Amino acid sequence: MEKTKKELIFFIILLVSLLNAQFSKVDVTMDDRLLKDDDRQILINLKNEVSRFFINNKWDEEWTDLEIKLNIQIIFEGTATKNGKKNFLAQALISTNEDQRFFDNSLQFPFNPGSSLYYDPVMFEPLPSFLSYYANMILAGEIDTYEPNEGSKQYEIARSIALRGTSSNFPKGWSKRVQLTDDMSSNYGLRKARFAYYYALDLFKDGEIEESINQFNSMIKGIDEVYDRIPREHYTLYFLKSHATELSQILQILRQNDILQSLMDLDPSNRDIYEDGLK
Repeated sequence: MEKTKKELIFFIILLVSLLNAQFSKVDVTMDDRLLKDDDRQILINLKNEVSRFFINNKWDEEWTDLEIKLNIQIIFEGTATKNGKKNFLAQALISTNEDQRFFDNSLQFPFNPGSSLYYDPVMFEPLPSFLSYYANMILAGEIDTYEPNEGSKQYEIARSIALRGTSSNFPKGWSKRVQLTDDMSSNYGLRKARFAYYYALDLFKDGEIEESINQFNSMIKGIDEVYDRIPREHYTLYFLKSHATELSQILQILRQNDILQSLMDLDPSNRDIYEDGLK
C-alpha cells in the first residue's frame, strides 16, 4: 500500500512538471561509432540524462507551458586527455519541430559512468552549460513568437553562459557561441518576421483576414530588413524553408499574389512551392 502511494505521488509530480514544461519531449540520438567500446560504456546513460535535463528543469518562471519538442543529435569524434581526465569530442545538432536549428562542431566535455547532469545558473560545467546555453537560445526564439522581442532575457542568459565558457578550462567553441548569441539577438528583422508569421497564423485561424494579411506583410518587411544587412542569412533561410508550404497554401487562400511573388524573390530555393500557390 505504501509503495502504491509513493508511486501515485511520483506520477502526480511528473504530470505537473510535464504540464508546466518548457520542453515537453526531447529525442536524443547518438552516433558513437568512432568511440572505443570502453568509451561507449561510459556514455550508456547519457541519452536519458540529456533528455531529463531539458524536461525537468524549470527554465523560466513566466513561460511555463511552451511544451517545445526538441531533437538532439550528438556525433562523437573521439576523446582527448586533459589534466589527466578523459574528455569526449563531439558535434551536436539541436533543432525543434518548428523552425529553429543550431549546429555546433566544438562540443568538448568530461563524463563519468552513472553521472547525473544538473543545471547551475552560476557555476560553469562543460556539458550542462552547453545544454543550458542552447536551451536558452531555443527558448528565446520560441518566446519571440508570442511577444515581439520578448526572448531578449533568454538571449542574455545564453550570452552570460557563453562568456563564462570563454574563461573556463574548456574554452573551445565558446567565443563562437558568444558571437552566435549576439547575431541572433540583434537580428531584429528575423525576430520581427517570426513574430509576425505566427501572429498572422493565429489571426487567419480566427477569421481576422485583413489583420492577418497585414501581419504577413510585416513578415516580408522583417525579412527585407535581414537581407539589407546580410543577404541570404542562414537562419532566415531556414525559417522560410520550414514554413514555405504552409505560407504558400495560406497565401493562396488569401489571394495574396504580391506576397507570394516577394517570397519567390526572397527565397528562391523554394520557388517551386510559392509558384504552386500562384497557380
